[in-house]
This record gives sequence, structure tokens and C-alpha cells, in this order.
Amino acid sequence: MTKIYTGSCLCGAVSYRAKGPISEVVACHCSQCRKQSGHYYAATNVDDAQLSVDGSENLVWYQASEPAKRGFCGICGSTMFWKHKDDAFTSVLAGSLDGPTGLKIKKHIFCANKGDYYEIADGCPQTP
Repeated sequence: MTKIYTGSCLCGAVSYRAKGPISEVVACHCSQCRKQSGHYYAATNVDDAQLSVDGSENLVWYQASEPAKRGFCGICGSTMFWKHKDDAFTSVLAGSLDGPTGLKIKKHIFCANKGDYYEIADGCPQTP
């Protein structure tokens, strides 16, 4: 049986359903993810064909770079999605998922750009 994951923004104006499987969580410490979220992104990936969004009229997409855009609720500002134009999947912010999920962080990326106020000490692989 395929697991169904659900999630939403803080105010509930945007919600989604994702049919599993979904990937383990990747923590991105790049400057764009830090600036948008106030810390770092922790996201899982969902195949686009398995993701349905309700309240998409409240979803705002910001073109953060030429190849990628970031989706957030236009009402409460919750960051929810990251999408590369060439990928057939959407990254979903793990914090927006309804729990428990059973997911774990599998790796950290862009660690050379992480904030100086914290350490990454979970033992997961790190890439600069």
C-alpha cells in the first residue's frame, strides 16, 4: 500500500497530498535557503505526478535563480516548495509535512555556506 503524506502552510490556505515513496531529507545550507527560511532548508522530494496542491491560488512562486523557483504561501509566508525547471520532482519542506513522517536527514549540502552560529553534528554526510 502506498503511503499518503499530507502537509500545509501555517495558516492552512495551501495544503498538499503526496503519494509515497518520498526521499529522505536533505538539509541545504546555501545562502538562498538560509535567507528565505531564516535557518536552512530541510526538504524531501516528491514525484510531480504524485503531488497535488489545494489552495494553489494562494501559492506564490519566486524565481530565485534562472533554473529554480521557490514556492510559499502568499498569506502567511510559509516556505513550502523548491522546484528546479529540469526536474520531474518537487522538493517539499519537511517542516510543512503533517507528522509523524518517519523521515530522517540523509545528508547536508552547501555546508561551506552555513551560518556561523551552529554546528552540524548529526553524523550525516556533508558536502561543501
